[in-house]
Amino acid sequence: MTSPTPEITNNVTVLLYGFADEHAATIHKRVPNVRVLSATDATSLHEQAPEADILLAHSFPVEIFDKAKRLRWFQCASAGIDSLMPVRDRIGDLIVTNVRGIHGEAIADYVMTGIAMIHWNFPRFLQDNSRKEWSPRPLAPLAGQTLGVIGLGSVGSAIARRGKAFGMKVIGSDRDKRDPVEGVEKLFPPEIVAELLRLSDFIVLAVPQIPETVGLIGREEFQLMRPSAVLVNIARGSVVVESELIQALKKGTISGALLDVFEREPLPADNPLWNMQNVIVTPHVAGWMTDYDNRVLEIFNENLERFVKDKPLRNVVDPRRGY
Repeated sequence: MTSPTPEITNNVTVLLYGFADEHAATIHKRVPNVRVLSATDATSLHEQAPEADILLAHSFPVEIFDKAKRLRWFQCASAGIDSLMPVRDRIGDLIVTNVRGIHGEAIADYVMTGIAMIHWNFPRFLQDNSRKEWSPRPLAPLAGQTLGVIGLGSVGSAIARRGKAFGMKVIGSDRDKRDPVEGVEKLFPPEIVAELLRLSDFIVLAVPQIPETVGLIGREEFQLMRPSAVLVNIARGSVVVESELIQALKKGTISGALLDVFEREPLPADNPLWNMQNVIVTPHVAGWMTDYDNRVLEIFNENLERFVKDKPLRNVVDPRRGY
């Protein structure tokens, strides 16, 4: 569907994929001198891809890459650009931007809520409720325990600040950061992340999906963790070797896990993680807010104004690095 188009002076065509028609109207109202197309399915996407100078989508549809000869800028409606990885060596001068910065506080809410639930064993309280059993038990406070955050971008940094506000000792690791990070007491370079794993009561994975992070946490890393440690993954499923995580949980190598991402999504019904008492499974929702698309449009519309004025864009990503 094409929104109403008055005289187009910038000769720029925007293609939306997976967004409601009202978002096309919002874009056109903000930047009226561009043409806005909306693809609602694969057929219309293939038909309109050759006309697009700009693509806004939640992930990059690699199947249209060869058709989109005019494409100059891809605005990804998520922080991760892993969907672009299959063609990243062919993108040439394509500008890629993401929406980093909109997820941090929501994901920090998710992480700290989940950590508290696991720490207090709320699943067991809920089971007690269902049986009308009164089973009080003491517990050490979260304050003073160690939170290790691997990946200190906008999301990891928000988690670190929130952990600090809980009174936790926060340590972190990031491949690009060497200077102090707010809320992080000690920063470990990637080559000695093993020390972070040994020291942490809770380990949060907040890294991008790039070749270097695939299988980042596996059997050897689980062996380094404390038996009481809890793993939290809000990064990507590929960052953890899932079969080895399952074994570590079964054997008591680690105490538990809070998992929002998986190697296969939706998580298959026969996956053992569903039935483990020491695991909380959620359906990739940590950063999904009720006003998510509106937040995306705020970034996109500002960038679109910059684009037609030939100004630098916000949140530019290096596809070869993956972030």
